[in-house]
Amino acid sequence: MTEPSTGATDSRVIASFHLIRYAGVDAMRHMAFDRPALRRTRGLSFWRLLGTGRGRSMSLGADLRRWALFAVWDGEPALEEFLARSPVARRWRAEAEESWHVRLAPLGSRGRWGGRDPFAAAVAAPGAGDGPVAVLTRASIRPSRLVPFYRSVPGVDRELRGQDGCLASVGVGEWPLARQATFSLWQDEAAMTRFAYRAAAHRTVIGRVRGEDWYAEELFARFVPYASRGTWDGRDPLRARGGE
Repeated sequence: MTEPSTGATDSRVIASFHLIRYAGVDAMRHMAFDRPALRRTRGLSFWRLLGTGRGRSMSLGADLRRWALFAVWDGEPALEEFLARSPVARRWRAEAEESWHVRLAPLGSRGRWGGRDPFAAAVAAPGAGDGPVAVLTRASIRPSRLVPFYRSVPGVDRELRGQDGCLASVGVGEWPLARQATFSLWQDEAAMTRFAYRAAAHRTVIGRVRGEDWYAEELFARFVPYASRGTWDGRDPLRARGGE
């Protein structure tokens, strides 16, 4: 497990991201069966079960064996209790072919998810400094803008795959086509900023999103990824950064 210091405390609101790969495609049933257990989880203030794409960002192709959970917790003890006792986490340990888990200290966010600000109660963590940064971008795409949105994805995908400083990324979604998100890990703030503002295809898409009103709702959030466990496509991208 990677444990860089961030100043996160037991009482501070934190988030977590869990990427689970199962052996078979019948894992889709967990999307329904896990919801009641998550609703009953103490200290879990916000959560979304998410399907994943096959590429590094949002795409039309789905990976039916890999699923994700994004969660916001009232503090470390709530997450610890979930990982130790929840039937959801217990099944991950028993059935997952591969899993990766990361704890996230919120740095800042803007926007809403399902009409809510998931980080309204969060106190911003100290800056990431020279360390890694995690980014969650989420959008509810207007039906009339789905075609231009998905036509723009391949160009951004190519830039993301070739981007220096991008440690890993995955496209996720809670509803086919129209409610999409990307979770990404970056070597540092500078690498994230280079992609956001200098990558040509990404910069063009951002301009069209604003100018053509593609999204009915969106959220952008940054985090310090301060502890990770397991593997993502055979490795822990936080341990692997910089040749570690």
